[in-house]
Amino acid sequence: MGDATIFADEIFGFHIQQAVEKLLKAWLALLGKAYPATHDLARLLEILKTYDTNVLEFADLTEYTSYAVRFRYSVSDHDATPLNRSVAVDRVSLLLGVVRSMMADPKE
Repeated sequence: MGDATIFADEIFGFHIQQAVEKLLKAWLALLGKAYPATHDLARLLEILKTYDTNVLEFADLTEYTSYAVRFRYSVSDHDATPLNRSVAVDRVSLLLGVVRSMMADPKE
């Protein structure tokens, strides 16, 4: 999905948002905590903060919340800056690494 001529930012952004949402919910589940039915990444990060987790480094990922619904079903502002896909993938990969490490050692 790295090619913007094939996959619009709305589609790419939706998949990034979904990946982040599922990883944050997995993080909460690994802590033994319930999570709400929400697409709001900021809300999920706020919940994680209440459990003394180090989520500050992922605060920038909240920018993808709007791709969950609003941009998925309508075209975004084409004058907007295109998504930096490699940065987005790197950020999600970092979050995935944190969650994977918790799966390997649930005490983290």
